[in-house]
Amino acid sequence: MPWKPDYIDEQDAKDWAKIDDTLDDAEIALYVATASRAIDDHTNRQFGQLAVAAQWRYTPTYDYERGVWTVDIDDLQDPTGLAVVVEDVGTIDAADYTLEPVDAVEKGGVYTSLTVRRSSAVQPTGCDHEMLLTALWGWTAFPRPVVLGTHLQASRFAARRDSPYGVAGSPDDGSEMRLLSKLDPDVAVSLRGLGRPRRAA
Repeated sequence: MPWKPDYIDEQDAKDWAKIDDTLDDAEIALYVATASRAIDDHTNRQFGQLAVAAQWRYTPTYDYERGVWTVDIDDLQDPTGLAVVVEDVGTIDAADYTLEPVDAVEKGGVYTSLTVRRSSAVQPTGCDHEMLLTALWGWTAFPRPVVLGTHLQASRFAARRDSPYGVAGSPDDGSEMRLLSKLDPDVAVSLRGLGRPRRAA
């Protein structure tokens, strides 16, 4: 599974829309890709996973209330083989850090931060990008609401093609619907609880 993948494939979208021909395959693939990225933007995260582990840099911050160093990390659902290094200082053993939120994976979520325990012999210093974490970043599977949301949003994009002025249906029979330039409301509902807070600029 790649990073920032399409959450359904072209055939999934065609099956959903009950399309049997291949006339619009190129457009359908475009709708799927665009819907997937719209979901990423709405939730402020992506739901793929790297094919191989990668080392990424992070900047730690000191939590004065807890008296510990913490670091916000990218989504991590499979921490197997996670390596945590403070550049020019040393490696932090697995027993000396905690992934948070605690029990996130067991509840179907992901880890989004790491806390270095006060007992650790290796501590961050607060320098920019000094934390080097190697992991298989991302989600091990797409959450079902993400798959549903991609179907709905891709269908909305498909309907928009036949509604150049952003209005579908007919006011005469009460089926008029405005296809506004925002995420489909039902998609937003399906994704509730999956968003990641945006960091202050």
